[in-house]
Amino acid sequence: MNFKKSYKATNGYTPICKIGECSLKKLEFGIIELEAGQTIPFYTEDKETAFIMLEGHCNVSFDSTKWENVGNRKTVFENRRAESFYMPIEQRLEITALDHIKIAVCATPVTEKTEPQLLREDHVVLKLLGRQPFERETSFIIDGNSNAKVLTIGEAYCTEGNWAGFPPHKHDEDNMPTECIAEEIYYFLFDPEQGFAVQCLYTSDGEIDEAYRVKNDELVEFPKGYHTTVSTPGYQTYFLWLMAGDYQGFNRSNDPIHDWIK
Repeated sequence: MNFKKSYKATNGYTPICKIGECSLKKLEFGIIELEAGQTIPFYTEDKETAFIMLEGHCNVSFDSTKWENVGNRKTVFENRRAESFYMPIEQRLEITALDHIKIAVCATPVTEKTEPQLLREDHVVLKLLGRQPFERETSFIIDGNSNAKVLTIGEAYCTEGNWAGFPPHKHDEDNMPTECIAEEIYYFLFDPEQGFAVQCLYTSDGEIDEAYRVKNDELVEFPKGYHTTVSTPGYQTYFLWLMAGDYQGFNRSNDPIHDWIK
C-alpha cells in the first residue's frame, strides 16, 4: 500500500484522507482553500474537528457566534504559532475568507460533545526538541489544554539538513503508560517550494519498509510502524502533524536498536 498522498490546490474543501478510503481508521484530513469574499459551510458530523490556519485570515460563524479575523500569517514560515479553531461533533459552521486562505482540517470520531473554541497564537506552546543533527522546533496547538478529547496536533520546523523524530518511534501497541495505539499524519510544505524531505516508515517485521521523497503539499499516513524524517539542506522543511487514538498525547516507544541515540 502507498501511504503517501498529494494535494493539488483546489477551491473549496478537498478531503484527502477519509476513514474507509485510506489506511487510517481513526483520523481524517483535508484542506480548505478559498479566495477573499468566498464562504463555505461545514458540518462536523460525528467527528471533533480542528481547523489549523496555514495561510490567510477568515471569519467563522456558528449558532449566534462570530469569530473575526482568525489567522495570523501569509505562509507557515512567517509565524510559528498558528491560530486555529476547534469544533465539536454535530456542529454546523460557515467560514468566510478575508483574503486567500488555506486551512488544514483535522478530524476524528468521538462520542462526547464539547464546546467550540477559538485558539489564538498565545495559546500555542513552542519547544526545541532533539539536538543537532536531529533537531526541530515543534509547536503544540491542539492537545489536552484545548477542548479536544482525542486530537493532538502541532507543527514541526526541522533544522536545515537535520533529521526529525529520531530515534525512530512508533505508537501502535497498547502498552500504557509507555505506548498507546494512535494513528498519525505528516503534511509537508517547503521554502522554497521545490524542496523535499525523506519520510521513513517501517515495522520491525518488515511488513512495511518505505522511504518516501515527500514534496510540497504531500503527506504520509502512519497507521502503524516506526517513523522518522530527514530534512534536505538549503530548504526550510515544515510538517503539520496530527494524531488520534486511544489516548490523547504522546505515549510512544523508540526503535530499541536505535534507542541508545538520545
